[in-house]
Order: sequence, then structure tokens, then C-alpha cells
Amino acid sequence: MWQGIRGHDDIVEAFRRSLQCGRLASTYLFVGPEGVGKRSFARQLAAALLCTETPDEQLASCGQCESCRLFAAGNHPDLDELARPAGKRSLPIELFVGDRDHRNQVGLCHNIALRPLLGRRRAAIIDDADWLTVESANSLLKTLEEPPPGALIVLVGTSRSRQLPTILSRAQIVRFGPLAREDVVEIALEQGTTADREAAVRLAELAGGSLQAARELADPELGTMRDRFVAHLAGERFDLPRVCNELAEFVNSAGKEAEAKRARLRRFFALAVDSWRVDLRGRLADGAAVEFALAAMDRTLTAAEQLDRNANQSTLLECWIADLARLR
Repeated sequence: MWQGIRGHDDIVEAFRRSLQCGRLASTYLFVGPEGVGKRSFARQLAAALLCTETPDEQLASCGQCESCRLFAAGNHPDLDELARPAGKRSLPIELFVGDRDHRNQVGLCHNIALRPLLGRRRAAIIDDADWLTVESANSLLKTLEEPPPGALIVLVGTSRSRQLPTILSRAQIVRFGPLAREDVVEIALEQGTTADREAAVRLAELAGGSLQAARELADPELGTMRDRFVAHLAGERFDLPRVCNELAEFVNSAGKEAEAKRARLRRFFALAVDSWRVDLRGRLADGAAVEFALAAMDRTLTAAEQLDRNANQSTLLECWIADLARLR
């Protein structure tokens, strides 16, 4: 475990080798699944390289110097952190070069070019890089092509396919994989996602290496909705319109953004599959129950794939629930 971060020791060693050879790049693009620690890694990388007491090659922050204290307090003068503003669908250009009245006088591109106040370099972390607009990316071009000496810029996204060519051609890509199941278990317990190890193991099995998924799956409302849905399916009478409306309202309550709704539905599918998997283990002697559980799991996994391919959410829900009703 490096600087309190689990599961990415191979990436730590790659950075150490780059530093030992004097080949640290100025711009990195971190890509990988959500909830695996990319942003936390970027922050600890910045903390280590801004630290004024430890050599860069050690890739560790001392935690005691003025730089480390300011970093921990969240007001380091040589660090800029950007993220998509609440309610916005993109990273606006104003974050990079200021508004029209203060163009190139404020913003990340202006700040990163200033002389460091404490150490040898300035650093910037751009979260939500998947949501850069063409205009915002273009405003970064000169900074990425001619970075100030010692500057470090880290963009955090999910995949290469969601990045603009202007960014891909100017950044060194670092790929983060899913966390190991054991790491998800330990982090879930440490962060209080659940206090029960058995429950943490169950969440880790469903989360696919993502701590964010584990946190979302631990939401009691999600579990309650899953239980109600399964009970509807098991009942003698199945009210298809009512069940569709109930589940649609639950999914839509995740927020206004389409991705938040998709994430909630994706987690719901995962919990439903897990429910039928558990039911399958306990009813192996019941041929009809086994047949339904297997068919329901298969249909739900197909629905999850369709969701990831951006199928219309309302139509997807209605077709999935109608098919489950026929299967029962």
C-alpha cells in the first residue's frame, strides 16, 4: 500500500522508475473504471512531488513540511484542482482561461505558468476529463505543448475513447485496473461502507473492483427496492404497469443527470442477479424455480449490456420487466 492507496503498486513503481531516470512527463491521463482510486492516486502523486523535504525519487510526502500541511488543509498555493461544476454537463472553458472579462488572467492555464511559491514545481489535477469540451480542450493546448519547467498536469477520466484527440496526443496514458476483491473488502470496512465483513465480501463480489460501486450497492434504499421487486415477481398477481412505474420512479430519483440514473439501474441489475443467484443455491431441488432463476439472470445480464450500449432507459425497463413477467 502506497500513501494509503491500495491496489496500484505497479503504477507506483513505474513512476518511481521514471523519476529515477529523470523522465517524468509533464502531462498524464489516468484512465480506468470509476471508483478504483485514480483521483486519490493523482492527489497523492501531487503531494509527493510538491513535498519540500523528500527527494522526488522516493515518491512520498513527509507529512510534516509546510507544503504537506497546506496540502492536507486543502489550500496549497501550488496546486490547482478542477472538476465538473455541480449541475454542469461539461468542464467549462472559464475554469481554464477565465471568463471573457478576465481571459488569460485567471484559471488553470494562468496559474500553472506562475512561479512556484513553496517548492520546485506547480501541479494541476483535472477531474472528469471525460467531460472536456472541444473549446476547453483547445484552451489547454499551449499549456500541454509548452508546459512550464517542472509542472505536473494529471487528467482523470475513464477511457481513451471518451478523450479528445488533442488530449490523447499530448498526454502519457496510465491505465488503472479494477481493485482486487480483498482490497475492496478492506477499504469498505475502513471507510465504514459496512461494519460487517461478510457484508463487505458480498459487496466486493458484486462491485467488480470498484469502491464506488460497492458504496452504491450498500445503499439501503437499493436493497429495499430490490426486495420489493423480487416480491412482486413472486406474488400471485403481477401488476406490470405498477411495477414499471415504481421502478422508473426509483431510478429517476437518482438525480437529473442521465449517467446517475444509469448507474442506479446498473446497480439494481447487479443486486437482482445476486438475489436470484442466492435463491438458486437454496432451491436446487425445485426444477421450476431453478429454471426461472437461470432465465431471469440471463435476461438481466442482457439488459445490463444493453444499458451500457446506451439503450433508451424507459424502453429497456419496460421490456425487461415484461420479459421477467412472462418467464415467471
